[in-house]
Amino acid sequence: MQRFSDLYWKLDSTTSTNQKVAALRDYFGSVPPQDAACALSVLCGAKQVRAISTRLLREWAAEAAELPLWLVEESYAHVGDLAETLALILPEQLTNLSGGSGTTADHSSLSLSHFMHETVIDLKGKPDIYKRQKVEETWRRLKPRERIVWHKLVTGGCRVGVSRTLVARALAELSGLEPTTLAERMMAATIETAEDFQSLISTEPTSVDGLRPFPFFLASPINSEVHELGSITEWQAEWKWDGMRAQIVRRSAGISIWSRGEEQMNDAFPEIVNAAESLPDGTVLDGELLAALPNNLLPFSMLSKRASRKRVGKKILTEIPAVFVAYDLLEAHGKDIRSEPISFRRKELLAIVPTGFEKRPAPAGGALKLKVGNGNTNDRLFHSPLVPGGTWDELGCARQNARYRGVEGLMLKRTTSSYAHGRQRGDWWKWKVEPLEIDAVLHYAQAGHGRRAGLHTDYTLGVWDGNQLVTIAKAYSGLTDEELIEIDKIIRSTTIERHGPVRIVKPTLVFQLAFENVSKSTRHKSGIAVRFPRIARWRRDKSPHEAATLSDLKALLEQITGE
Repeated sequence: MQRFSDLYWKLDSTTSTNQKVAALRDYFGSVPPQDAACALSVLCGAKQVRAISTRLLREWAAEAAELPLWLVEESYAHVGDLAETLALILPEQLTNLSGGSGTTADHSSLSLSHFMHETVIDLKGKPDIYKRQKVEETWRRLKPRERIVWHKLVTGGCRVGVSRTLVARALAELSGLEPTTLAERMMAATIETAEDFQSLISTEPTSVDGLRPFPFFLASPINSEVHELGSITEWQAEWKWDGMRAQIVRRSAGISIWSRGEEQMNDAFPEIVNAAESLPDGTVLDGELLAALPNNLLPFSMLSKRASRKRVGKKILTEIPAVFVAYDLLEAHGKDIRSEPISFRRKELLAIVPTGFEKRPAPAGGALKLKVGNGNTNDRLFHSPLVPGGTWDELGCARQNARYRGVEGLMLKRTTSSYAHGRQRGDWWKWKVEPLEIDAVLHYAQAGHGRRAGLHTDYTLGVWDGNQLVTIAKAYSGLTDEELIEIDKIIRSTTIERHGPVRIVKPTLVFQLAFENVSKSTRHKSGIAVRFPRIARWRRDKSPHEAATLSDLKALLEQITGE
């Protein structure tokens, strides 16, 4: 446990990629394979076990530290990290706990795998009284810095800002394998035992799960003028779909649908699994899951209802049917073709996946219309069409109309590009449409956490519905530190009521709210939901009653969706 704790703090204390890789390489090269497998599972984002609720931990820590619970909560608000807060309030030497001072071996000396089993995994499903005994025993045997790491492990929140790419680099340096090879072996792999880890870094050929996907290639946002990319003839443009990135694997072992998070989604999308039966054996498609009714793409909010379910019933299948739009072919007839240029891969893709789009008149352009049937297995897989454009200006016009077509913008891909892994700049770019903006009024405010605990930085914004403000979004970012300090003073002086940590304020502050899209919502009182809201600027030049109305927002929704 001490070694893993030391690794955590080394990773947490630096932003240097090389230093992180070196720390990971040294750790994996010095611990037993079983511990390496356990650490790899934690670092690479495998679903972590929440063995104990944070509420119980807070209560037990308050009693152990002989502090009132409200003071623990206030401390948490100022520190901003619960694991650290609990470690700070606990005395270094705990002698007032029910288990006494402790006589067994120091937990710091235990192997990580043994420690995880004994104090994390084994607690799942146990009675609270048993959990408390184990928690108090663990507190006594760990140093304060080790307690922080353990709190994160036991609550299922041990994240330290290490990507799979960095881990693959570290393991490559340790094993002598290529980082690409390690990334592929790690994809959707279960690494739980010493044998799993040794197989992962073995230079000998390893058996591969017949349904394992490939590492995803991720595009980077383009921050410069597109004209700087060179001749448009060197690029192809596609729509940037507002869906869920996924791979369909069709091999002799069966069919699997994989998310970017390496979750198998067969149960959530059974109609796509059925449609994939028509694909040739040895096919891997990269693309996007979308929700679509006949002749109509549905917003992402509808798709998310599908993705959050382990199984879907007939009602969901009828109301929110799914399609898969393929924009790349990674494996054809059992052959890995990722190293081929995308121009070649696309030609092969079009030979096995049909088109499914046409155009119909719509505001500011033409909305994308899917030729989706009513449940047939052969009308759920389509290839993504190219966006025509002889000049960058023509593509720019298509981008401006993207939102009216139900998409987020354009994808630009170099025609000679291979399919890499991870986020590698240069060959794939995402050129998203400019955000939507409205002016909204602040009517609720709440203090932030950590560095901003003394300032009100969490804002609830609304628009006018008659003489009343109706909430449309919460926003937490977009202002400078100087502006936050000034706004905080105004919030304190204009507070009307308090409900716990929330202040109701007079409608005096107007902010320009930016968001990616707007859709109908039954969960919001306004009936409208905005996607990815953030504050664009403080509108000092506007009075509250000059802000937007709910009618304005509904008109914007109608303009975009035609509804």
